[in-house]
Amino acid sequence: MQSTMKAWSVTSLGEPKDVLQLVDAPTPEPGPRQVLVRVLASAANFPDVLLCRGLYQIKPELPFTPGSELCGEVVAVGSEVTRLAVGQRVLGLCALPYGGFAELAVMDEHTTYPAPASLDDAQAASLFIGYQTGWFSLHRRTVLQPGETLLVHAAAGGVGSAAIQLGKAAGARVIGVVGGPEKAEYAKQLGADVVVDRRTEDFVAVVKDVTEGRGADVVYDPVGGETYQRSTKCVAFEGRILVIGFAGGEIQSAALNHALVKNYSIIGVHWGLYNAQNPAAVAACHDELTRLADVGAVRPFVSETFGMAAVPTAVQRLADGETVGRLVFRP
Repeated sequence: MQSTMKAWSVTSLGEPKDVLQLVDAPTPEPGPRQVLVRVLASAANFPDVLLCRGLYQIKPELPFTPGSELCGEVVAVGSEVTRLAVGQRVLGLCALPYGGFAELAVMDEHTTYPAPASLDDAQAASLFIGYQTGWFSLHRRTVLQPGETLLVHAAAGGVGSAAIQLGKAAGARVIGVVGGPEKAEYAKQLGADVVVDRRTEDFVAVVKDVTEGRGADVVYDPVGGETYQRSTKCVAFEGRILVIGFAGGEIQSAALNHALVKNYSIIGVHWGLYNAQNPAAVAACHDELTRLADVGAVRPFVSETFGMAAVPTAVQRLADGETVGRLVFRP
């Protein structure tokens, strides 16, 4: 008789609270280059929301279990796995349809790495997507220099909070833009030098004021839409705008004549593609993030953990923009 596990399954597309169903699912078997892990913690990410809605660039067949990244203990390895072992504590990406919002999950060997001993399970589960995206954005797609000004939008979110810490670790002055006083306090705790509450302040005016009219050297934008458009008004001469995503729901059009006149660069960042195109760079980034975690330069801020029963509610709160810090599932 095949063993089963508890898992949250998406059987139709829509809002997380409406489409996630708790099921007894068959225990998955890892493929030749995969591992089966016992989920210790799985961080909720905005892509999990988009997966539930059917709006993510990856569209798995229904049904599937979301939960994009996790920290887990290896319980079985595929026949061709060479660098991971049963009992090892690991982190990385889940291999859909067997995501992290379950008791057990499947991971591909090439996107699975040792979890830093300096981080607990919930922190380790939060180190991969957001921090890898931030590091590739700030150090590979552009080269953030000490003393430069970094403007981070959605600074209280998963990728934004990572960008604050990575920016400070690189020696930049960081301006964080958030929505609401609770998120503003969180951005300050992360180390932002200047925090702007977009609900009561104009970030364009603040950036120009604190940079004496020069503007931000690097803009980190996971929001898009109007946020991007207004960022072009406060980017510095020869500045760089990093297009991370479109959490605001609107994919903007870029006025290239404005980029020409003002001499700034518009840089796209699709970190996930590196896992296929240049996995060695992802591995090197993980080594650097582990080093930064070990010396305390970066540390994911886990504001809340939640159990099996609370998965739909927690992911919906993320969808509605009601979260501060990282929300992490712990079975």
